[in-house]
Amino acid sequence: MSMMLDTPVAVRRAAMDFLARREHGRTELERKLRQRGASPELIDEALNRLAEEGLLSENRFLDSFVSSRARAGYGPLRIREELAQRGLSRSDIEQALQDAGVDWTDQLREVWRRKFAGNQPTDMRERAKQGRFLSYRGFAPEQINRLLRGADLE
Repeated sequence: MSMMLDTPVAVRRAAMDFLARREHGRTELERKLRQRGASPELIDEALNRLAEEGLLSENRFLDSFVSSRARAGYGPLRIREELAQRGLSRSDIEQALQDAGVDWTDQLREVWRRKFAGNQPTDMRERAKQGRFLSYRGFAPEQINRLLRGADLE
């Protein structure tokens, strides 16, 4: 059941419903409200007010997203791309990745250990398989190569 988002109160209520579920970036929230039929003027008015009240925060969204994806085992390249697709600026994304305090090398090792039980690849086929998986997860090729050569193990 969809409701009409044709009043400032309805747009604000819908935006707050989204924010109650999880943090959102402004661009993402705008897109969701537009898909539900809200006018750009009502969206801007509602989101500006929510930002002034501290209910909508790009920084909080970035922190939440980066920490969530890092806990899920994703690397900085993947996280950076996902945030860029959500319309956030590169400089804000870079700052959030730095502020997250994640040791991406440790993160890479942990993801590799969980998936491959810490077993070094024995042939090129296995090495390619492990490399593809870690690359898909968003880790840098040079880090992956160092790990798979055994140079990055404690």
